[in-house]
Amino acid sequence: MAKRPTLPAEAAAWLTSDQPLRVLVVGASGPVPAMLSDAGNAVAVVDKDAAAVARLVARRPDIGGVVGRAEGLPLHPLTFDRVICVQNLHSMAPGLAFAEFARVLAVGGALGVMYLSRDDSVPWVRRLATAVQQVLPDAMKGSYGEDSLDHVHQSSYFPRVEHESYRLWVPSDRQGLIEMALAAPGASRLTPEASNDLREAVGAVYDSAARPPEPLLLPYKLSCWRAWVDHNEMTAGIPVRADPALHITL
Repeated sequence: MAKRPTLPAEAAAWLTSDQPLRVLVVGASGPVPAMLSDAGNAVAVVDKDAAAVARLVARRPDIGGVVGRAEGLPLHPLTFDRVICVQNLHSMAPGLAFAEFARVLAVGGALGVMYLSRDDSVPWVRRLATAVQQVLPDAMKGSYGEDSLDHVHQSSYFPRVEHESYRLWVPSDRQGLIEMALAAPGASRLTPEASNDLREAVGAVYDSAARPPEPLLLPYKLSCWRAWVDHNEMTAGIPVRADPALHITL
């Protein structure tokens, strides 16, 4: 089976600290909230999906859950040392979300952003993408949402941004690689013949690249950004233009 990449401990430590912090994770899915809590942090999650929040809190009662949107956090100011966005910053309205993140962050706090992307520079991965796209033209295009970091770099709420990246290798056997391809967007609508073609094409790529009994290693890059909050933007006065008043002569 193809396993899901896990967050390296050094990446979690880089995004947070070697000391326990108050952490807000935006989004209730995935392993990050539990991992950060296991590292000793006081973790809360916020998600617009009430059912997802309920499931997480039921499974992990040590994690707090709040139903809400990033653009309007139902939380008190200066509450958290870190706000963490995992693979979802591109889904938010930056002008609203960044103001909210800055509001709930304590002095000296930071916004953390993570994006996991497949490394398509490896030759056999390029062959895999070509094989899959012959059946599913829009699959494996490599659009992961990292362009949303441009908004962070342009935000006056977060004037100092740092970046770190980590290389991950995820083992996958033949069946796992096929199942990954069959889970791609649009695969569920394929005809039985097209689905079989996809299976055969992916299986052929695996057979040409694998060295049994060792599994293939899917390469991933985990990119992390740490943006430090500046609350001066929230207290700056509104400039008043010295334009003369408009006089209307009747």
